[in-house]
Order: sequence, then structure tokens, then C-alpha cells
Amino acid sequence: QLQASGGGLVQPGGSLRLSCAASRTISRISVMGWYRQAPGKQRGLVATVTNSGGTNYADSVKGRFTISRENAKNTVYLQMNSLKPEDTAVYYCHVVGYGIVSGYGGYWGQGTQVTVSS
Repeated sequence: QLQASGGGLVQPGGSLRLSCAASRTISRISVMGWYRQAPGKQRGLVATVTNSGGTNYADSVKGRFTISRENAKNTVYLQMNSLKPEDTAVYYCHVVGYGIVSGYGGYWGQGTQVTVSS
């Protein structure tokens, strides 16, 4: 129901843009966001954006990452600049909305790998 793309290998200081599109089986989406999980660590918040445009960022990415959404396409983006090796992780998109099968709740995408290395 959520399809993420845009991950890959990038050198320190480089940029990547992640995208995540929610299928039409999820509607009335309120919050869209990105989380990440590095090896041996718990999954944690990267950034979220509400349907009114309010944003929230983890301290570690403030000033470097920008989250945005395109409501007409049920899509959320994460522009990542000035990437650091510590940004290496699997990035997961997450939305809160109404799924036709499971009802109202949170839904996770499949994850996309981001590796920052020289």
C-alpha cells in the first residue's frame, strides 16, 4: 500500500531524495512521515508532515533534511542534503489514514536503504 523509492549509495556531503506513494486503498491521510533504522538500533523518527503542512524533525537532521507532501498524489518526499555516514539506515515511510481493509491507523512502507560512504 506504500511504495518507497529513491534510496542508494551516496558519498558524504551528497544528496538523495526519497519518495513514498500511498495507494488509493488508504484515504483521509493525516500525518505522513519518515523513520529510519540503522543496524543494531531501534527505528526512530526522521521527520513528519501533517495535512496542513506542519513539520517536525529529529534534531540530528534539522537544517539538512526537508520533508514535503503532495496530497493530490498521496505522496511524501524527503530531500536529504549534506548527508553523513551516520545517516546510513533503512528508511521507512509511515502514514496515518483510513485503509479500506484495516481501517484507521498507521501504515508502513517496505523500507529503502540509504548508505552514505566514501
